[in-house]
Amino acid sequence: MTAGKRSLTTAAVALVCAVTVLGAPGMAHASQAKPNPTPSPSTTDSTGSTDSTDSTDSTDSPGATTASTEELEAVRKKLDRLYHDAAVATDAYNAAEEKTKRQSAEIVELAREIVKGKERLEKLKDLMGAAARAQYRGGGLPPEVRLWLSENPQDFLDSADRVRQGQLASKGVLAEMERTQQDLELYAKDASTQWKKLEANRKARAEAKKEIKKQIAAAEELESQLEQEERERLAELEEQAARKAQTAWLGSGVLDEISGKASEEGRKAVKFATDQIGKPYEWGAEGPGTYDCSGLTSQAWSFAGKGIPRTSQEQWKRLDRVDVKDMRPGDLIIYNADASHVAMYIGDGAIVHSPRPGRTVTIAGAGSMPILGVVRPDA
Repeated sequence: MTAGKRSLTTAAVALVCAVTVLGAPGMAHASQAKPNPTPSPSTTDSTGSTDSTDSTDSTDSPGATTASTEELEAVRKKLDRLYHDAAVATDAYNAAEEKTKRQSAEIVELAREIVKGKERLEKLKDLMGAAARAQYRGGGLPPEVRLWLSENPQDFLDSADRVRQGQLASKGVLAEMERTQQDLELYAKDASTQWKKLEANRKARAEAKKEIKKQIAAAEELESQLEQEERERLAELEEQAARKAQTAWLGSGVLDEISGKASEEGRKAVKFATDQIGKPYEWGAEGPGTYDCSGLTSQAWSFAGKGIPRTSQEQWKRLDRVDVKDMRPGDLIIYNADASHVAMYIGDGAIVHSPRPGRTVTIAGAGSMPILGVVRPDA
C-alpha cells in the first residue's frame, strides 16, 4: 500500500466493529500506526465462494496489508447503503423540483386570472356608472305624472319597459361585480397558499440536495481508501453479488412465463433508453448528456409519446401495475422496498438503467436487484 494513504483494513475493521465511517474526521489517518498484520483464515463471501487470500498479502510497500474478502464485502454493503440513501434523497429532490415547477406555473396562472379579474371589475364599474347616469337622466318625475304629461300613452309604456329592463340590467351588472370581487379574493388566497407551498418545497429541495451530496461524498470517501487492486476485487464482488441474484431469479423459472411483446410505444421507449447506454449517471438529470434512474425512464417514455411521473416512487404509485410474468419490453421494474430505483425491461431477462453515481447507463440482469414490482406506462 502506498505511503501516505490510509489503510483499508483499518477502515473495514472499523465498519465491522460498527464505528461510523460517514464522516472523514472519524477515519484513521495515514500518520497513525497500522495494526500488525495477522493472517486471516479462508472466508466464504456472499456469493458462496471460498477465498483463501489472507490479510498478509502485500502490495508495493513492505509490511502493508490488503483487505480480506470479508472486509471488502463489508465495504461493498456499506457502499450499497450509502448509494441507496443517495437515491432516496434524489427521489425526494426530484419530487420537490416537480412540485416547484407545477406550483410556479399555478401561481403564474393565478396572477393572470387576477389581472383579468381586475380588468373585468373596472369594466363592470364603468357599466354601473353608465346605468346610474342613464337612470338619473330618465327618472326625474314620478311615473303617474309622466303618464299625465305624455301625449302618447304607448310611448310612456314603452319607456317604462325600457326603464325596468335597465333596472334589471343594473342588478345583473351589480351581481357580476360581486362575483368578480369574490373571484379576485379567492385567487389572491390561492396564490398566497401556493407561495407558501412553493417556499416549503424549495426548502425540501435544498435539504434533499444536501443529503444527496452528503451520501455521495461519504461513499466517495470510503472508496478513496481502496488501493487499485482492492477496487478491482470490490468490483468483482459487486459483479458476483449481481450474478448470484440474477441466477436465483432466473432459476425460479420466471423467464419461462414471460412472453409479452412490446407495444409500438414500448419499442420506441426501449430504443431511446438503449441509445443512452454509456452516458454518465447524474442525480436530478433528465438528459440529454446525463441521467439519473427515473430521468432515463421518464424521458424514454416522453420520447415514445407518453408522459409519466418524474420519480421512481411516483411511477410506482401512479402507473398501472402488472405481474412480473406478464411484463413486456418497455415496462418499468421498480426496485427496493421504498421504490428508490427504476429500470426499463428490454426483454430476455435484461434491463437498461442508470445505476448510481460513478456509473453509466448500462444493461444488467432484471433480477440482479430486489424487485418491488412492475408498472406499465401504456396500459
